[in-house]
Amino acid sequence: METGVTNELMYELLKRVHADISEVKFDLREIKKRMTNTEEALAGVNRRLDRHDERLDRIERRLELHEFAEQSQKPYDQNS
Repeated sequence: METGVTNELMYELLKRVHADISEVKFDLREIKKRMTNTEEALAGVNRRLDRHDERLDRIERRLELHEFAEQSQKPYDQNS
């Protein structure tokens, strides 16, 4: 009983698998690049938020609003 599998057929299948793997590797590299860009952009946003937070703290201290800000963060008490 012959299975009909020849060396040529095996070679063609291996070429297809190799091509598919190459495409997956290319896609993975592209995803890694995009992920790195996204992480860098997020880090930039976080730095900006940190600077704004520091700036807001300085403004609150200058206007003596620090105590008011702390009180407004306390849970709401209906009995007050």
